[in-house]
Amino acid sequence: MFGTRILSKFRMWMPTMPMTLTAVQNATAGSPATATFRVLPKMTKHEIKEYLTKIYDLPVKKVNTMNYAGKRKRAIGRRKIVYYKYRDFKKAIVTFDSSLKDVGRGVKMDDSTEEER
Repeated sequence: MFGTRILSKFRMWMPTMPMTLTAVQNATAGSPATATFRVLPKMTKHEIKEYLTKIYDLPVKKVNTMNYAGKRKRAIGRRKIVYYKYRDFKKAIVTFDSSLKDVGRGVKMDDSTEEER
């Protein structure tokens, strides 16, 4: 009973955190590679960076986050009006190190091999 207050302060994240990749941009001569994720609102910049570096071995340089409130909607029926709201979310823009040039999205691989040619 006495140790519950101390243990509740420590959060342990397992790799079940939903991170949805929404946009990517490969590195150019003037800008590094970036990726945009949708994450849980309670995730911090440090947790996002740790998640990507420890699990996926990505060289993360910087993380910017933006909080979004979910849209509020109104459905008008015959007898009553129903109000509802979409979930709140956080958008994380991750800038990678200069060592990562190609993010690897949208690359079409050719099925034919050199032996067939």
